[in-house]
Amino acid sequence: MINDYDFAASLMRILSEKYPTKESIYEKLIYLQSRLFLPKGTEHFMSDLHGEYDLFLHIINNCSGVIREKVDYVFGDFMGDEEIAEFCTLIYYPTEKIAQIKSQHRDTSAWYRKNLARLLKLSKFMSYKYPSFKMHDLIPNRYETVILEMLNTHPESDPAQAVYYEKLLSSIVEINSGEDFIHAFSALIKRLAIHRLHLVGDFFDRGDRPDAILNLLMNYPEEVDIQWGNHDVLWMGAALGSEVCIATVVRNSLHYDNTDVLERGYGISLRPLTIFAAKLYPNENPLRAAELAMLMIMFKLEGQLIRRNPDFKMNSRLLLDKINLDDDTVTIGEKIYKLTRTDFPTIDRADPCALTDDEREIIDGLRQNFLESSQLQAHVDYLYKKGGVYLCHNGNLLFHANVPLDDDGSFKKISFEGATYSGKNYFDYVDRRARRAYFDRRAEDLDFMYFLWCGLLSPIAGREFHTFERAFTDERDIWHEPADPYYTLIDDEKICDAILTEFNLDPRRGHIINGHVPVRVRKGESPIKAGGKALVIDGGFSTPYHEKTGSSGYTLVANSRGLRLLRHRKIADVKTALAENKDIESTAETVEILSRRMTIGDTDHGQGIRDEIVGLNKLLLAYQNGTIQPKA
Repeated sequence: MINDYDFAASLMRILSEKYPTKESIYEKLIYLQSRLFLPKGTEHFMSDLHGEYDLFLHIINNCSGVIREKVDYVFGDFMGDEEIAEFCTLIYYPTEKIAQIKSQHRDTSAWYRKNLARLLKLSKFMSYKYPSFKMHDLIPNRYETVILEMLNTHPESDPAQAVYYEKLLSSIVEINSGEDFIHAFSALIKRLAIHRLHLVGDFFDRGDRPDAILNLLMNYPEEVDIQWGNHDVLWMGAALGSEVCIATVVRNSLHYDNTDVLERGYGISLRPLTIFAAKLYPNENPLRAAELAMLMIMFKLEGQLIRRNPDFKMNSRLLLDKINLDDDTVTIGEKIYKLTRTDFPTIDRADPCALTDDEREIIDGLRQNFLESSQLQAHVDYLYKKGGVYLCHNGNLLFHANVPLDDDGSFKKISFEGATYSGKNYFDYVDRRARRAYFDRRAEDLDFMYFLWCGLLSPIAGREFHTFERAFTDERDIWHEPADPYYTLIDDEKICDAILTEFNLDPRRGHIINGHVPVRVRKGESPIKAGGKALVIDGGFSTPYHEKTGSSGYTLVANSRGLRLLRHRKIADVKTALAENKDIESTAETVEILSRRMTIGDTDHGQGIRDEIVGLNKLLLAYQNGTIQPKA
């Protein structure tokens, strides 16, 4: 058995392979100790993108308006508004803007030189908080040497430097590489603006291009983390082969009229379903008929799932067997309600949750398509790699929906697989089981993915879905969906403090950041809860929500000076941005101003650096006292 001393000695020997001399330790210690005092990088938080690729692309390109702020600061005194707007558009969309400039015959040597000089100046200003090694990583590879050289010029301090600077710029233009370097500088500026991107769930449904968002993120050069939303786990479960998740994904796509993501994005054909549905409901619109057919398959599979998983506590959703086919009513609770539809051609009175042979054939075919879609499988692999149920980062707690609570604010006790969980250990259990579904594909774990999508006890949903009531009754009093007490208690500072403490975070400096519930600004709702302890950043990013919420989403920005919440009022599409140099219209609200500037030493990464410094000092001591011999 290895004791602690032997283990520590082994670690020292391993570390000595990387740092074989005292000089190599000196160099690393100087660098690490100095880096702790650099300002922390800027973090951006967004949630509930719901497939709105065009809006997301514009926000990523202009970094939620941060680039415009930097341009105003650096050039505001000697560039007019129109000139600044065009320069910003060049940074956001260099390919399209340069093509426009060429079509207007404005692509002169002077134009290239002027804009390269401006891009260089902006890059210098934005790079001050990054060490030189990080700049190597941020600059597009093929331009690294030249751009680093340009960043290190100081024409204002020495005549020889001024000549050298001018020659660098003129040489780029003379060899017709100005366009390439504009692209490189634009990419660098965007990377400098966002150090880390936090996406607090729900890429899928409503909007029609979640696949494009995930493709963009898979090639995104900066750090990204994801907290799974309930729409995400639904698609993850479908990609893993859960039949009820597949049925729900297809039904939702039909309901939101965005079947392109299935057919074009993921190569999943709905033709067998539409042919089958047209025979069942010949008088319906084809898409509506397909939705009805899949809705019944979904309810049947859901009923089977609920019966075999009593731990889910979802018996109130067993409604197919409550339908009275003789008088077209349904019993919900203790009341009887009239149904809005009278035709249920696939229900078997003896077993309402049993699939017909044709329904079985449909779901089997869809399951095979989901499993064979390489694009979908790649996206789900990415969600598992980058994502989780929650994240504690730099003192903040990130999750999509809610922490299950009782009415008195205590952590709800929830039982699964013979054990009881609450608070943080429930989140940890949910995360482990979702990953188990990915690796083992056991039926009970695939069922659990569906529970996470719509269970009242799910920390990723926290609401009891009344899909049946909304689909088949006009009784709005039963459309209301019961929700976890968290959603009303989150405005209480004591509740927020208790949650942060439960996750081992300091309630004096930490924040809860979640999405899931659109904030209706027009109705006077605020995304800032409990005096700034909690931030709900679902601002209705999805287009259908814009009228309801009065905004086009939020970005929470955490930099070295504090927290700001940007409310996006109107986002220009690409054509408008190019034609009119229109930008995002946002209003900023300060959430928190720090008493001193936050450094890397104050972050989680800073703690890792300090741990590394401790190890290096121990190795240095071992070299000095002869315990380990340094290499020559």
